[in-house]
Amino acid sequence: MNHSPRILFFENNAAYFISHRLPVARAIQNLGYEVHVATIPDAVADDIRTAGFEFHPLIFSRGGMNPFGEWQTLRRIRRLYHELAPALVYQVTVKPVIYGTLAARRLRVPAVVSVISGLGYFASQTGLRGRLFRKLGFALYRFALRHANQRVIFHNGDDCDAFVRYRVLPQADTAVLPGSGVDVEHFLATPEPEGTPLVVLPARMLRDKGINEYVAAAGLLQSRGVRARFLLAGDTDRGNPSAIAESQLWRWRVEGNVEWLGHVPDMRALYASCHVVCLPSYREGMPRVLLEAAACGRPVVTTDVPGCRDAVIEGETGLLVPPRDAEKLAAALRSLIENPGLRRRMGQQGRHLAETRFANRQVVECTINMMQELIIVGS
Repeated sequence: MNHSPRILFFENNAAYFISHRLPVARAIQNLGYEVHVATIPDAVADDIRTAGFEFHPLIFSRGGMNPFGEWQTLRRIRRLYHELAPALVYQVTVKPVIYGTLAARRLRVPAVVSVISGLGYFASQTGLRGRLFRKLGFALYRFALRHANQRVIFHNGDDCDAFVRYRVLPQADTAVLPGSGVDVEHFLATPEPEGTPLVVLPARMLRDKGINEYVAAAGLLQSRGVRARFLLAGDTDRGNPSAIAESQLWRWRVEGNVEWLGHVPDMRALYASCHVVCLPSYREGMPRVLLEAAACGRPVVTTDVPGCRDAVIEGETGLLVPPRDAEKLAAALRSLIENPGLRRRMGQQGRHLAETRFANRQVVECTINMMQELIIVGS
């Protein structure tokens, strides 16, 4: 029995596949490929099956480094790749990229796309520990990313340049795309609401997202009589070393400087309800929330770091501030809170930027072309 060529998407989070990879998976399926998805199973795994894809649960620890456990993870990945014999694997996040490429090389999978969506914790650590951590990380990537027919996608030029500069990859194996883009037909610009200005930070509750600085900035502004509300919107992430304890988030809420909403299922409604979107992260790949905010016509305040600065035109669609600086963050937020005309102008420019540079249809088209080229070379 002949099968259509198989494409396997492999990442560590089923919800992220649904939110970030679904347009690419549907587009490649519509071209006649058989699409399979492997992730850690969670509450949305059934949504993958409902979307018409074959789902393969893979149990592994996102952050664990127990040698026996990691060897078992690598064996499970190799077994899956052997059973499916895909024409191409599309891998996202650290372990799927490293372990998946090792398995693909061993089993001679014809083509590999790896997505390094951001260096995050890997790049945000400082001092001697940070340098050692990065040196080890680059060495692991250098060892793994040696497939003969691959493309490694980065979400900003800084991350790509780092991998080329440290000789992890040749330039020819790299590509830079603005994340998964944003659906500008789903996220539509809306007039800002009446009433007290509302600032929202939509992200996982991690120190590396600048949560502490945001809370400090909110306290500074409220102590200076600035009239505004400050929200945190997002889940905790217990598996991340930068996670903020839920008890701390509730404590901040009780203290009154910020309100923690937890997970917000309807992001469009959240953007429509606010006046300013803030993400004072230490480093990103390409923060989707900033693209969504721009599409919804909301100005942003974010940090002048890789990823964040790539999503903003300084002074036109938002304001950039230094990372880890609550005082300057407070000043930038105040300038937008107290100037509705500036907010509206930046919001309009942000919508234009989303439509012309970050629309996901453009990202999907580039990705599909890349995948097909690799499949042809590997056939």
